[in-house]
Amino acid sequence: MIDKSSKFLQILLYVILAVSALLGILFYADVISDDQILYWGYLLLIVTIVITIVAPLIYLIFNLKSAFMFLIILGAMVLLAIVSYALAGNEFSELQLEKMKCSAETSVMVGAGLIFTYILAALTILSIIYASISRIFK
Repeated sequence: MIDKSSKFLQILLYVILAVSALLGILFYADVISDDQILYWGYLLLIVTIVITIVAPLIYLIFNLKSAFMFLIILGAMVLLAIVSYALAGNEFSELQLEKMKCSAETSVMVGAGLIFTYILAALTILSIIYASISRIFK
């Protein structure tokens, strides 16, 4: 089933590529207007969003063991986001926030995003170091 769906998606992507190339040529030849190119872009965006959401769901349905691992990883990411939000704080005074045209909650969310990024970067570096060291001892 997965082989058939991947073949279908491959053919669909080639058709989309051909239509996009044709529309690009027609646009630069002044045969079609800007609006038509924008509508094609909107359609491509919608198709991309649908494929991005549906393809992993289909994969998870056909591979239940990996679905369990996905749920564990998703739970870990949510837990990491909660920890990041709990560690974040507003370090600015009301005057500074007004000057930056920002609210205290926005400041906390930005801080949480930065902490989340720092933790993920540290985990990435640690995993690279671990992979290098474990490869030496194999």
